[in-house]
Amino acid sequence: MNLGGMCVQQELAIANKVAWETKAYQAWVQRYGTPDELAVELQREHKHHLRYWLKYIGDLSGKRIINLLGSHGRKAISLALLGADVTVVDISEENRLYAMQTASAAGVKLNYICSDVLNIPNEEILGEFDIVLMEFGVMHYFTDLSSIFSVVHRRLGKNGRFILTDFHPFARAWMNTYNLKQPTGNYFDDSIKEEEVAFAKLLPEEERSGLGKTLVRSWTIGEILTAIGTMGLYIRTFEEIPSQTDPRFPEFYTLIADKIDTELTSLHP
Repeated sequence: MNLGGMCVQQELAIANKVAWETKAYQAWVQRYGTPDELAVELQREHKHHLRYWLKYIGDLSGKRIINLLGSHGRKAISLALLGADVTVVDISEENRLYAMQTASAAGVKLNYICSDVLNIPNEEILGEFDIVLMEFGVMHYFTDLSSIFSVVHRRLGKNGRFILTDFHPFARAWMNTYNLKQPTGNYFDDSIKEEEVAFAKLLPEEERSGLGKTLVRSWTIGEILTAIGTMGLYIRTFEEIPSQTDPRFPEFYTLIADKIDTELTSLHP
């Protein structure tokens, strides 16, 4: 990433940290209940929350997993309930508080680092992980994909597995087409946009005042696949999941990529 790109990424990180530390805890309570209430639900339904990934993971006992941008911790805690050693990295202190209280109530240990994932303090001391997980609404927080996939590559151990589930970029071009016959979005739009913070819709209308705006940048499927492949991660599968409201179109995807030892030659010698 060049200096200009770094400055833009820092601007995004600052704005998004402010947005995600204003009423996020309140929003999670509104959506999932208190940490004690969520802990009870996770103890009962943790496998359901991992349903997209268990077939790619196998036995979780003793596996080291890092969940980048792990938010409120529901997936991380579910992994821990199945015996994994889980670390979360997320920029929001309110997310960390809610996740740690839920983990404690669920009776599991969770290592939660409140940090920008691109600037984790003393990152190297974290060591290597069997699995790096990123999930739902994460890729749009980066202005350069090589920076985040470099973190993924560094933290994966030999034969480690990267799991990425996110909203399908194609769906973005159809997001505002309710009752329309043609898409009105732009799949290739690469501008940085200001948007309402994701959890805003969970709060009552009267509680949404004072919420910060997030800054996001969209990516195409081709850009994501290329960036992962360029980083030397071997793409094993790309699974597209249809929308529940209109199964003719994809809503999100799961990508599995493994770290390999082979050093690839340049695509453009």
